[in-house]
Amino acid sequence: MAAATEQLLLPQEQPRRRRPVWGLAVAALLLVLLLAAAGPLRPRLFRTPPPAERVALTLLSGAKEKGAVCVDGTPPGYHLQRGSGDGADRWLVHLEGGGWCSTVKECSDSRLSTKGSSNFMKPIRFMGNGILGGDQLQNPDFYNWNKVYVRYCDGASFSGDAEAQAQDGTTLYFRGLRIYEAVIDELMEKGLANATQALFTGCSAGALSMMLHCDDFRARFPQEVSVKCFADAGFFLDEKDISGKRSLWSLYDRVIHLQNVRKVLPKDCLANKEPTECFFPAELIKSIRTPMFILNPSYDSWQIRNVLVPDSSAPDKSWLSCKENIRNCNSTQVEVLDGLRNKMVNDLKVVEDKEDWGMFIDSCFTHCQSLSGVSWHSPTSPRLENKTIAEAVGDWHSGRSQGAKEIDCKYQCNPTCNSLPPPRDVTAFNRVEIY
Repeated sequence: MAAATEQLLLPQEQPRRRRPVWGLAVAALLLVLLLAAAGPLRPRLFRTPPPAERVALTLLSGAKEKGAVCVDGTPPGYHLQRGSGDGADRWLVHLEGGGWCSTVKECSDSRLSTKGSSNFMKPIRFMGNGILGGDQLQNPDFYNWNKVYVRYCDGASFSGDAEAQAQDGTTLYFRGLRIYEAVIDELMEKGLANATQALFTGCSAGALSMMLHCDDFRARFPQEVSVKCFADAGFFLDEKDISGKRSLWSLYDRVIHLQNVRKVLPKDCLANKEPTECFFPAELIKSIRTPMFILNPSYDSWQIRNVLVPDSSAPDKSWLSCKENIRNCNSTQVEVLDGLRNKMVNDLKVVEDKEDWGMFIDSCFTHCQSLSGVSWHSPTSPRLENKTIAEAVGDWHSGRSQGAKEIDCKYQCNPTCNSLPPPRDVTAFNRVEIY
């Protein structure tokens, strides 16, 4: 830095006038100090994170022999980044999201993408991506942990166990449950079994997967090991759309019957309710015993676009602008969205009685906030009680605060939501940098 500064000053020197060497050194030092004092420039000049390395895809060994394969029969995969320092024996396992396939055609089509085949999966970068990031300032509690990003290629939240025939006569494999079990088994052999702390996470459909397997994941460790679960944007609601239809219920019902999802559903729920109802988080959380933190926007953009106002429910296109950005919604539309929020708040009341659970329910129009550095922990992150999501989750996980259950007021009351850009309409968020 000093050499570069001296080079900038050299053209200003008079060739026939010799200055004392110490004068140049003092001038350079002063310039460095002035630049360091410039707040906006300081991080860029003195704290540039090193380029993140690509984390290779690891294909599950013996996948075909275990019957743990993607929809097209290819082996599933995961990305493992080893921890360091005091994080060397701590593990974060994240299940990728990506929606669901509920018909033979949908599942057959998924074979042409990462949603149904590992042939399309490539290395990824974790750096700067929220809870997966390696920057201590942006991810203070988990930056140096062992991190695993488990790819999603079964179409039923890592929970199905069946087969079907595609129209072209080939076999479609619905082996999500076997994938989950085989991947966790392999990770246990790679060091997960020796973890002193483990956090099981997921986003969107991956968060639903995590809820379905949370207690099983906990049961794999000795009781003295700290094991907790963290669900990001997975609190899907059994809510009627604006035309009066239960769109998500119908989707889940098809998934459950096509992919044979009953095996992972809570037995106490199945004893009294239909399997489809037991696939919804409002019922799942009643049975989960492992401590869990629920992160969800009460104006979840994916649920507004696909559950509350699917395209089929508003053929006149009157909701298009509102679905794109909540700031475009009129007062009547906002009242409808408030109904979705009220449903979520009501369904989450059961969490109030779970002392070791936590919540961060903001009033932002977004989906999946833990995988973005902007929403996870930055100067423009959403805040509740003046805490970012990373601070709230970290305080809950470490026990630095008790009763970390925050529910935001209604839309427009929280100015920290305004800095978030309108999200894209996807469930498999590309906020983890995929190449």
